[in-house]
Order: sequence, then C-alpha cells, then structure tokens
Amino acid sequence: MAKKYLSLMLAVSAVSAQAGTVTTDGEDLVINTESGIEVKTSDDLASFQLGGRIQWDYDATQSDDNGVDTKDFDVRRARLYVKGHYGDWAYKTQFNVAESEGADGGDVEDLYIRYLGFGSVASVTIGKQKEPFGLEELTSSKDISALERSAMTERYAPGRSGGIQLSGKGSNWTYGIGYFEADGDGSNDFNNTAITARGTFAPIQTNDAVVHLGAGYTTREADVQADEIDTYNLELAGRMGPFHAQAEYFDSEEGQLDVDGYYVQLGWVITGESRPYKAGVFKRVKPSSPRGAWEVIARFEEGDGKYSDVGLATTDGEQTTLGVNYYANKNVRLGMSYMDGEQASGESGDEVRARFQYAF
Repeated sequence: MAKKYLSLMLAVSAVSAQAGTVTTDGEDLVINTESGIEVKTSDDLASFQLGGRIQWDYDATQSDDNGVDTKDFDVRRARLYVKGHYGDWAYKTQFNVAESEGADGGDVEDLYIRYLGFGSVASVTIGKQKEPFGLEELTSSKDISALERSAMTERYAPGRSGGIQLSGKGSNWTYGIGYFEADGDGSNDFNNTAITARGTFAPIQTNDAVVHLGAGYTTREADVQADEIDTYNLELAGRMGPFHAQAEYFDSEEGQLDVDGYYVQLGWVITGESRPYKAGVFKRVKPSSPRGAWEVIARFEEGDGKYSDVGLATTDGEQTTLGVNYYANKNVRLGMSYMDGEQASGESGDEVRARFQYAF
C-alpha cells in the first residue's frame, strides 16, 4: 500500500516538473497551496484537494512494576487524504500509509459522502467519520498541543465509526448528532449501534480571546459487561492572547459500573502567537515570523483512564504531562513530551516521546 502511494506521488511530481499549458473546457481553475494542494473552479462548483501528514516518533516507555521497558523509533502516523466537492455533494477519503505498533498501513480513517445543500447550518454525512464527542478527540492529531491525547479521551471518546450524522455550525456555535456502529468494522457492524451527539457555544470569540463551552453524549449497545454504555462529557476551554487552556470531564455508566475522570491542560505560546480556534475546535499554532514559534504545555488528569502510554492498565489513576513544541513553519513541527503516571493500586510508569511532524 505504501509503495502504491509513493509511486503516485512520484508520478505527480514528474508531471509537475515538465513545462506545459493547463487548459479547461469549463470555468477557470484556481490553485491554492495554503493547506495541501487544492484545485477548484472559479465559480466554486467543484474542487479537489490532496493533503496528509507524517509523524516520526521516538518513544521510550518504562514501568518497572509491570515489566515494561521499551524504546522505539517508528512512524506514529503517515496519512494521505483526498477530498473535494461537486455542487452540493462532497467526499473525503483518508488512509494510513503506515503506522506504528506493527501495522502494515492501508487502514481507512475517513471514507464518507456529505450533502451540503442546506448550507452551513445543516449537512448530512454518510460513511466512516469521527463521532461528535469530545474536544480533544475532535481536534486533529496534527493540531493537539500535547503529542498524545489524554488517558481520559483514550478511555471514553468513541473515535471514528461508520454511520450517518447531521451537523451544522454558525458564527459561534456547532452541533452534531449521529447514528453509528458501536463495535467498529466487521461483518455484523450494526448488530450493536450507538447514538452520539455534541454541541458547542463560544460566548466570547474575538481576535484576542475565546471562551468555549461544550457537551457531548453517547449511548452504545454492548455485548461485554453491560448491555448498554452511557457516557457524557463536559468541555471548558479558552484562549487569551498567547495563553490557552482546556478541560474535559467524562462520566460513563457501564451496567453496574460507574466510572469517571477529567483532565486540565494549560499552554503558553512563548513567542506571542495565539492558538487558532474554529468551529468548536482548536488548531495548531502558526508562526508569525521566519524564526518559528515556541509553545510549552502542561496537563494533569485523574480518574479511570487508559494509561497505556506509560505502560499501565486501564484503571483508576493519575497522570502528568509536560511538553514543548517548536513550529518551524505552518507545516513542520518538532515536539517533545514527558508523561508520568501512577495508578491507585501503586503501580507507576513514564514515557519520553519526541516527534518530527510534517503536515500538508
């Protein structure tokens, strides 16, 4: 799969290197390289965009209590996407070219068709997509300030699933509600189903400041431990100049089991830039000078979470993360983080991670 994508990219590069003339039978074409490579007609009837990301990570995880002592230098994510629209219909396909932990690549991330005919206040998406749940989960992996998402998000947020979703947005609000498969891909996807919804509101949204409020809920049929799992979360986030903060609380009822957890994250862009905010999520920092931008972050979380990043089990515990990021330009980011976790039963573990990221 990776060789096929590499061959495609080489072919595109070879064609683009030759002199020639581009002509069309219809409207003039507009080429935009601000985010990936986008080609669209001047009347905006149709568009085509190619983009992706590569994340190379060094990861050292140690937990003496659990006998974990690993060091790895591997591709964390390598993805290519194609998206576009014609008239009121849009699409997106995104695939992993390769991924760490022994995966061969070729896995589908996004694969959906979207109807845009109702305008921004309502769109209908059919296919594999992210369920509308969780601020950190819905923030792209290339844009999150910490290199890895919190143990709480890993534990409670459902991620991507096949299904149908109605969503919309205004100047300072968003919503999404959908009906999804509950057990992931397989031959019996909709034997167990889920209903998931999220809404956000930004009572303050200016160039200098943002206050973000959000809430999500998912109810899921299950076969193991409980017939039904009900989970909700609350979001609070903000930005004031170069400072940004976000927090989420999760609570889940899984049969007779009731578990919860939270995280709080603080960040400071030392070079003065602000972290962008759009449509209910935050984006990565964009440097305002050729010297790049520096950011430091700290995160604390506590509760029932998935602490596998530090070699611990999914159980009650706490974890602290410290990180620093250097944004060389809008495409390149270098980051380093240290995570330290401890479970209520006394086991502990830590992780050192460094990342080189190129996103286009």
